[in-house]
Amino acid sequence: MSPKTALVAVGGNSLIRAGEKGTTAEQLSNARRTAQALVRVIQLGYQLIITHGNGPQVGAQLLRSERASNVAYTQTLDVCGAASQGEIGYLLEQSLRNELAVAGISMPVVSIVTQTVVSADDPAMRHPTKPIGPFYSRTDAEEKRRALGWHIVEDAARGYRRVVPSPEPLEIVELDVIRALIARDILVVSTGGGGIPVQRVGGQLMGVDAVIDKDRASALLAAELAVDLFAISTDTDFVYLNYRKPDQVALTSVTLSQLEAYQRDGHFPPGNMGPKIESVIEFLRSGGQEAVITSFEHLCDAVQGRAGTRVVGDAKPGRKTAETELEVPVLR
Repeated sequence: MSPKTALVAVGGNSLIRAGEKGTTAEQLSNARRTAQALVRVIQLGYQLIITHGNGPQVGAQLLRSERASNVAYTQTLDVCGAASQGEIGYLLEQSLRNELAVAGISMPVVSIVTQTVVSADDPAMRHPTKPIGPFYSRTDAEEKRRALGWHIVEDAARGYRRVVPSPEPLEIVELDVIRALIARDILVVSTGGGGIPVQRVGGQLMGVDAVIDKDRASALLAAELAVDLFAISTDTDFVYLNYRKPDQVALTSVTLSQLEAYQRDGHFPPGNMGPKIESVIEFLRSGGQEAVITSFEHLCDAVQGRAGTRVVGDAKPGRKTAETELEVPVLR
């Protein structure tokens, strides 16, 4: 019998915790803890595919590129994304190899620098909204806008910041390679930070100054691979209704249609849980059957249905399942 498959999207907070500077030592320590949680899921009988965020690391790459520009060549955003995939992939790959060895599991691990195709006609390309890089003074921001053509927005409390497009992912370029590796029982780390954004121009791939949402690209990959479970690791144990309000309620088990109703009611803000919810919805709409959202500390329990928020596809007409009888809060 083939093993169950699960794609786990590792959140950026799993590598750089709140209050940390993000040193290599800190990231490696966090990568080891994350690897321990992932190996426990493998011990449950799952074949894993792993993706990850890269927000802080890309910001650091851009900052280094800019501040060292008088002594070293600068890097475009797509190249910074590639560099961060290599950095994080190395830390996760090494940590996974070590933890698999501790668990007595013989399994090859590989990290792939991955490209993701986006459309030049995506409306997001005309309306950049994703903040990246450091904050600038008004004078410096105006100079960047004039000299480099950057889109700049003001943060009233902290200064000015560059924003770039965040288009929808359409295609994982290395999908066939990922499939081939999985077929050989190789543990694959890929699609870091949503993948390097590229466009097809005249039959050629070209990098784009953009940022792809990691969870949306992970949902696309999960659907293309037809995994049994799509798991998103984040900084909260559950998805909440009325988050951080006096009447906050944790969701434990919901169906796709119930989650869509909560989304329409505005429970999941765009800058917070919104993209994760949209990604889960897209995965289930594409034929996926089950997804979970939780913190990496509770990942193993969530996979077993004992923690986190579990979302299942709606039952087909005429078929009664336990999921159709779930009692969940109805809040507005």
